[in-house]
Amino acid sequence: MSTPMESPDQGGIATLDRELEELIREEAIEPGDHERFSHYVQKEKILESALTGKPVRALCGKKWTPGRDPEKFPVCPTCKEIYEGLRA
Repeated sequence: MSTPMESPDQGGIATLDRELEELIREEAIEPGDHERFSHYVQKEKILESALTGKPVRALCGKKWTPGRDPEKFPVCPTCKEIYEGLRA
């Protein structure tokens, strides 16, 4: 007797894994990207990071080295709130 995990043709976890892999390939994203946001950083700091490889700090406090297209991710709600407060 087979279980859903052993028989991908009958549904179950194996089918979900296969569907997720297909979705990732179609969207051209990497696993875990759905948890990421694009953040607000001073333009000068982004340029400096591109030249030196040093990490940047976003308005929300997140520190990282930019390397992905920010257009593929939603805007960080904390960064957006801080930015809108600065503009007011």
